[in-house]
Amino acid sequence: MFRGILLAALMLSAGSAAAADTGTRVDVDNGFQAQRENILKELGDGETYSEIAPADREKVKAALARITTALDQSGGVDQLKEQQKVDVFNDQELVNNILTKAGEDSRLVCKRVKKTGSHMTSNQCMTVAARSRAMEHAQEELRRTPAHQLPKEGF
Repeated sequence: MFRGILLAALMLSAGSAAAADTGTRVDVDNGFQAQRENILKELGDGETYSEIAPADREKVKAALARITTALDQSGGVDQLKEQQKVDVFNDQELVNNILTKAGEDSRLVCKRVKKTGSHMTSNQCMTVAARSRAMEHAQEELRRTPAHQLPKEGF
């Protein structure tokens, strides 16, 4: 029993240490309501987490609602029962993992590229996920193109 309590406390503190490093991740120990409002605002702005899947967006909102309910009913993190602490920690990790992945995929990357046959360069900006989708699409098109339609070497 004591091990379980200690493990839950360590997990909550480990989650809060990770949250301090990254900005919009959830940390129930440090102003959860402000973090919740910020996350919901960023989910709605269409830019910060532009590459988040609709199902993941709903998972994040549901987890935030469950955390809010647990904290409101108990009166704070310190008053949570052990099972509630574990549940809150699991929801906190779910939100942190989804938002971290979505934040990485939504990051905008710009490159200077030259158009074929031109010396002029232009900026090409795409999210990491959009760039990955474009690469996968190009590879799939090459796989589907019959060999007799591919350009010969040396041309």
